[in-house]
Amino acid sequence: MSELQAFLEKLHHTYAAMEEGEVAAYIPELSKANPDWFGISVVTTDGQAFNVGDTEQKFTIQSISKLFSYGLALEDHGREILLEKVGVEPTGDPFNSMIRLDEGSHRPYNPMINAGAIATTSLLKGDGPTDKLNRLLKMLERYTGHDVFIDMPTFISERATGHRNRAMAHLMLNFGMIDKDIDAALDLYFQQCAVMVTCQDLATMAATLANHGQNPITQTRAVNEDYVRDILSVMYTCGMYNRAGEWAYRVGVPAKSGVSGGILAVIPGKAGIATFSPPIDDNGNSVRGLRVFEALSKKYNLHMFDLSMGRCIFCI
Repeated sequence: MSELQAFLEKLHHTYAAMEEGEVAAYIPELSKANPDWFGISVVTTDGQAFNVGDTEQKFTIQSISKLFSYGLALEDHGREILLEKVGVEPTGDPFNSMIRLDEGSHRPYNPMINAGAIATTSLLKGDGPTDKLNRLLKMLERYTGHDVFIDMPTFISERATGHRNRAMAHLMLNFGMIDKDIDAALDLYFQQCAVMVTCQDLATMAATLANHGQNPITQTRAVNEDYVRDILSVMYTCGMYNRAGEWAYRVGVPAKSGVSGGILAVIPGKAGIATFSPPIDDNGNSVRGLRVFEALSKKYNLHMFDLSMGRCIFCI
């Protein structure tokens, strides 16, 4: 325990001075983030927590929300019905690409790109927009272990500047991938991206997936265990934007990033790990976060293939 805490503190000290990357500005509210914010959190499947830096600083979850709404849609419809609407193939293209619909089925390629996430969110069940939003928030609260809320300035900022996402929605409507209530679907998508979390929240959410869908701190079930495998699969192949292949090679764990600077990763059966640092690279991934995860994977043999061969030494 003390060794892990000491290593996290060493990593924080090493990378805090980095000046690479830029704070996301295409959503105006995101540009207000302090580039010096930097936190690292680890939550184990038996409920232990290790934190260093700005782990209590709140920020909007952004694209990391996609994997949790995907889990809720799986519970609502099952994997086969969901696969008819959203594929699971990585693209190698930017997350907001305008052209990523399968030529044969007209499905978005996967639920981690914007088109796929909008289609997934549009499928969530509920008696109208308010009920759907409340279901989504309650689901996220089961992962974090506490109430969550939407940052309204960010939601309004995303809705006002989300022209590309609106164009994607109309294209999917044309092919019958979403229903005609486009504004309601987009509002729910923008709202889920504007939910406020902390770095420790993300680590707890990741630890919940590592713990077969049960929050290791509250013992509350957040998602049906049968669908954890599906969530982890798309995280592993599609979760790190168009850096997913290099991430799989260098770090080798299921992960998801967001343009606000968060990254969460799942070490199945062991822990959830999260980083938060707003400066991002050209792919939309936190620069400091990438360095931290590469160092952690190297030291503790976290790569999935190390894990499967019994070489992982991340045993707490």
